[in-house]
Amino acid sequence: MFTSARILRITRSYTTSCIAYTQTLKHPLIQQTNNDTHFVMFETNTTLKELVKLGRLTDARHLFDKLSQKDEITWTTMISGYVKAADSSEALSLFSAMWVDPVYRMDPFLLSLVLKACGMSFGIKRGESLHGYCVKSDFVSSVFVGSALLDMYMKTGRVDEGCRVFDEMPIRNVVSWTAVITGLVRAGFNMEGMAYFGDLCRDGFGYDSYTLAIALKACADACLLRSGKEIHGQTLKKGFDTTSFVANTLTTMYSKCGKGDYALYLFEKIKTKDVVSWTTIITSYAQTGQYYQCIKAYLRMRESDVSPNEYTLAAVVSGCANIAKINLGQQFHAHVLHNGLISCMSVANSIMTMYAKCGKLDLSSSIFHEMTQKDIVSWSTIIGGHAQGGYGDEAFKYLSLMRKDGPKPTEFAFASVLSVCGSMAILEQGKQLHAHCIIVGLDHTSMVRSGLINMYSKCGSILESLKIFNEIKDNDLVSWTAMISGYAEHGLSQQAIDLFEQLIDVGLRPDTVTFIGVLTACSHAGLVDLGFRYFNLISNYKLSLSKEHYGCMIDLLCRAGRLNEAENMIANMPYSGDDVVWSTLLRACRLHGNVELGTLAARKLIEMDPNCASTHITLANLYSAKGKKIEAAEVRRLMRTKGVIKEPGWSWIKIRDCVSAFAAGDHSHPQWEDMNCLLGLLSLKDKVFVSGKDLLLDNINELDEWNLDIDEFEATCNSTSV
Repeated sequence: MFTSARILRITRSYTTSCIAYTQTLKHPLIQQTNNDTHFVMFETNTTLKELVKLGRLTDARHLFDKLSQKDEITWTTMISGYVKAADSSEALSLFSAMWVDPVYRMDPFLLSLVLKACGMSFGIKRGESLHGYCVKSDFVSSVFVGSALLDMYMKTGRVDEGCRVFDEMPIRNVVSWTAVITGLVRAGFNMEGMAYFGDLCRDGFGYDSYTLAIALKACADACLLRSGKEIHGQTLKKGFDTTSFVANTLTTMYSKCGKGDYALYLFEKIKTKDVVSWTTIITSYAQTGQYYQCIKAYLRMRESDVSPNEYTLAAVVSGCANIAKINLGQQFHAHVLHNGLISCMSVANSIMTMYAKCGKLDLSSSIFHEMTQKDIVSWSTIIGGHAQGGYGDEAFKYLSLMRKDGPKPTEFAFASVLSVCGSMAILEQGKQLHAHCIIVGLDHTSMVRSGLINMYSKCGSILESLKIFNEIKDNDLVSWTAMISGYAEHGLSQQAIDLFEQLIDVGLRPDTVTFIGVLTACSHAGLVDLGFRYFNLISNYKLSLSKEHYGCMIDLLCRAGRLNEAENMIANMPYSGDDVVWSTLLRACRLHGNVELGTLAARKLIEMDPNCASTHITLANLYSAKGKKIEAAEVRRLMRTKGVIKEPGWSWIKIRDCVSAFAAGDHSHPQWEDMNCLLGLLSLKDKVFVSGKDLLLDNINELDEWNLDIDEFEATCNSTSV
């Protein structure tokens, strides 16, 4: 162990030797003095290396600064210490001071260290300058320098340049091969990374456990199960399967490829499960939608006395978010605060997402504003949360704030706000956002394109959606799905079905959302047989049938009047019937006059929500339409007893950049009296009747106050915009 006294003694010894060195020309024993100086230099560098190795950078720097004479080893040792400590700015600062002194010579090891620092700090300009120097001085032919250049370009996002450096390297080793594969896989180019791995194996180069681990990651991300199995075989032959990070990557690969049971088997075989092992299996569960398993694995980890890290907690909180378990999520939030990990951005982002998905946007906003640092995920999460929650104004405000104070908005942020424009049918703002996306060059990304198609479609401009779709040069599933859904929503069922068939012909593979779009089109067109053909096709693509798919089929059967089949599908589907499917059946029973099934559907809905106004109203209307006056009166009496009042419907209209909202029985608008008078004049000219005089009106009390019908009120609102 190095004490301060020993460091001081070495410093004094070194200073004395330097004084002696300056007098060597006068001293008769010049050779002896030089030997003494070199010996002290060696001892000093050894001390410096030991301090750096122990992580005592402050003491090492203190010794370094006191040295009046330094050699290349002294500088390299100190720079190496800062690079290992991830302090790239200090490492580059020291190198700059060394660079300007012509006494010191560069060497491949030093240059590789500095290039690594450039990659860590994204100092691509300085890295390019060093690249030029290495080419000019022929250091680029060194495998160390070449590998460092390759790694720097990959880490700074210059993947093409990194591959070019690798292809031009005269000598390659396992480090350079692993660096190029790692760079490609981490940039999302999994197939290209596997191609390089194939070249490595064919050329007979040796590889290590790190190479196999990154190749397994590529297989996991690209769902290449067969290739993953082959690499698994290689790990068994080489004995790498016992290496912790290889075993963890194998677990992830099998989990992401749909082999969860085998992934769990491999996980259980790991003798010593550390936090990385537990985090791997927990993250795998979260990423594959097995959220309850994710939480159970976390509880098992805690029972094994392994402490979670930030990545573990981020994954398990994400699981809570996706199953909307707010109580459990709040407990994890408290656990995060107790462990002092709330400052970690990945954890804070997960908690913010959890609150947003659970409808607690106020808590999500509080987390966001308390964060001292915010990354692109933080901003995208808060914008997306408000957009999905229907808070359009807030989503726009956060987008403006992001453009002003945050990082450059990504396609996710713009796509979120475009969805708000579509949901609120605010076409003008959507057009302005479209123009901004063109200016910043994001209009060609798949997320923005699909967002634009969806926005124009929901705003009624299906031709504008089609125009954007036709301008797409590279086929992507998201945009095709958006166009199919747009056609279906506009009742253009045949166009939606034709586009779905074209999607398969061009080689795209439909996903679960695509099938929802085409099933909706079949439902609107009443194409029952074709709908069942597409429904059965979902399993052929090895996709899971979701509750939404069953909902589309139930809606299709209900529209076709096949109510008994719809009720049978609800009873036999692998999901418990929710309010959506039972409401669909109830409305269909009202339309087709099926009292027996309608009563059953209403009973199920009232069990879920005893105070649901629309259920009571629809059931009363069904009884009235079939002449069952006593039953209808009983439903009305039950509503009055419970105090059930239907929330009035409302609509809005934009006039001169001002949005006015209207609800039945609403007196808040400053011109409501004028509108009421205008309605009276219109009613005298052309009497407006309520169809179905025996039916129960949606909100009798409010309409009695106005002596108006909802349709009359909306007509008044529309007339004021003329």
